[in-house]
Amino acid sequence: MKFYRSLAPIKALTFDLDDTLYDNRPVVARMEAEVLSWLHREHPQTQRFRAEQWQEIKAAVSRKHPAVCHDVTLWREKQLQTAFLQLGYAPAEARQAAKEGVAVALSWRSRLTVPPQTHQVLSALAGEFPLVAITNGNVDTKVLGLDVYFKAVLQAGPDGAAKPAADLFLLAQSMLPCSPAHILHVGDHLIKDVAAANQHGFMSCWINTTHRSLYRNAKARSLPHLEIRELRQLLPLLQAHSQS
Repeated sequence: MKFYRSLAPIKALTFDLDDTLYDNRPVVARMEAEVLSWLHREHPQTQRFRAEQWQEIKAAVSRKHPAVCHDVTLWREKQLQTAFLQLGYAPAEARQAAKEGVAVALSWRSRLTVPPQTHQVLSALAGEFPLVAITNGNVDTKVLGLDVYFKAVLQAGPDGAAKPAADLFLLAQSMLPCSPAHILHVGDHLIKDVAAANQHGFMSCWINTTHRSLYRNAKARSLPHLEIRELRQLLPLLQAHSQS
């Protein structure tokens, strides 16, 4: 554990989900592969699109509909719908096919295993502090068994603009019984979690799962209050705060 800034008394915590409480990369890779397999099987015309073309369509959607980027589920739906329209589908057919594609993606999205350490740490913390999850993703915390630890789970899109925007932080703060200066936000992303939390008046904890030096990381915008490499490192710190 490393400290970079002084900590105020901690009275509540907010947590990022993806790549903070579990490794998100394998499930996303599997989901994308399954969606592509479904597309090629059910809509063979999509085989004409190369990987970079799918990314170009996604980028074009973000330029045309900037607000969509805050909701990853809606963004995928618009991407698929645009692709089907380019293939000559009628608008109604494109909309229906896109919805079916999103359903396939969501059916795979939460097929991941949460490490036992995550459950142990969150269970211990939830007994001492109110917790709120704030995420830019669309994982189903009920499927993962994580919802029981949180007062609320806030998702970009349905609950506001994606981090690093203020929306989710402000909404989380409104649900917690203290000022943001006494809320510790825990996340893996140096911009969307650390810099954003600092900007919006929270304290920040960077979980550095890659073990890269903060000072050699191109995404570093401001110093976190502390750095950890495993969630369980929070427990002695927060136990001390709960007893102070």
